[in-house]
Amino acid sequence: MNINSVKRSPKRLTTAYWSTLNIQAYGKDNLYPQRMLDLILNSPTGGGCCDRYQTFIEGNGLNDTNFSEYVVNRAGDTVDDILGLIAQDMALYHGFALHVNYNLACEIVELNHIPFQNCRLEEETESGSVTYINIHPDWTGHKTRKGNKILVDKGHVDKIYTFNPIKEVILAQIVKSGGIDKYKGQILWYSMDGRFEYPKPIYDKVVTNLSTDEGLDNVKYRNTRNNFLMSGMLMHKKGVATGLDDNGDTRNESTLDDIDFVKSLDAFQGDVNACSIIDVTYNSEEDKPEFVPFESTNFDDKFDSTEKSTTERIYSAFGQEPWYLIRTGKTGWSGTAVKEAYEYYNSYVAKERRAISRALKKIFDHWYEEVNPNGDYSIQPLVYVSNQSNESDGAHNKP
Repeated sequence: MNINSVKRSPKRLTTAYWSTLNIQAYGKDNLYPQRMLDLILNSPTGGGCCDRYQTFIEGNGLNDTNFSEYVVNRAGDTVDDILGLIAQDMALYHGFALHVNYNLACEIVELNHIPFQNCRLEEETESGSVTYINIHPDWTGHKTRKGNKILVDKGHVDKIYTFNPIKEVILAQIVKSGGIDKYKGQILWYSMDGRFEYPKPIYDKVVTNLSTDEGLDNVKYRNTRNNFLMSGMLMHKKGVATGLDDNGDTRNESTLDDIDFVKSLDAFQGDVNACSIIDVTYNSEEDKPEFVPFESTNFDDKFDSTEKSTTERIYSAFGQEPWYLIRTGKTGWSGTAVKEAYEYYNSYVAKERRAISRALKKIFDHWYEEVNPNGDYSIQPLVYVSNQSNESDGAHNKP
């Protein structure tokens, strides 16, 4: 079949120009990263895979431990702290943002992490470059300060220059800002999808599966907590009903039975009331007591195939097929299988680690003092430690 004959799929990510703020919208409503975050956090399988992805990106920390313990800002954050935040954003969004401040000698004196979901690109210039990164603490407009919502408008959006450590450029920016005291520094904004291209997270390709996974979890919850789980019904002839209503009057039999029966239905739903017995009264005296077994509908069985395929696709999107095989027992639970899975996934996240190392090098090559004389910005891979060995401190054993 010719490609032109194939039904066209909608774009996964669209951008538009927002003239009010002069920015490139991140998604149709400018909330693509926020919506993707909600999606992955509500998927049990996807959230677990993303956590593992983040753990392997961060690895066992930087090779140079002295450098990793170096304090980089007035808040007391170390390089290792910044690395952890970068790894989190890389796993969730496939990008990260770092803010730097300069002194009058155009040397970097401070480094801070900026949440990637708070960043929006300025509209491109005629030359195709992006001059500013726009920062807002909450693009949804729900966050409050002192009881007031932080509006998404020009008054609450910070425009900060994109990273360019050339001395002449920095001096020109300082002058344009009105002096070093008013200069807001620069932001090193990185995307795995390319220079100044909004990235799509690694799990974008399985959006429908992540939503399905969330729905399946809801079905399991309701099946357990709200399903009828009584063992049966006891039916017997009608007796004499006595009692008073809310007004102190004697209730007639039909009213008492009908009301009590309706009110008692919720007492037979959920796991707490499992194996209970419902009492049904006959009106005819000829009827004898009878116990009728009651079989409830188990909705879990109806979604077994869907759950299996959904879980497999989510694992595949994160490149975690070895972990899926271990989880399902197809490769067994041996130290060799887990060790091989560690080695495989260490190589899988190598590109993300290299990107982080290059970004750190760009910044600390222009730091005001020498803090990494070895020039080693590489990240240590995770090592699986079995019960019989102790190869690396801080390694993770949980697959």
